[in-house]
Amino acid sequence: MKTTILLAALMLASPAWSQAAAAKSAEAAKSKPRAAKMAKKPSSKRHQDARHCLQRASNDAIIKCAEEYL
Repeated sequence: MKTTILLAALMLASPAWSQAAAAKSAEAAKSKPRAAKMAKKPSSKRHQDARHCLQRASNDAIIKCAEEYL
């Protein structure tokens, strides 16, 4: 009886384990490109306020202005 309950519990838990393993491998794959992005030297404007960019006329102009602060 105990072994049947144990086997049933393991069968129910196995999809959760496989999802956790898949999530870890997907997370590891995502972290590699992030490391390359972080190797970039931050600009001197990184800590400045970029809200004045919101006064621009179009979204494209706002984006171009704000990219200087990234």
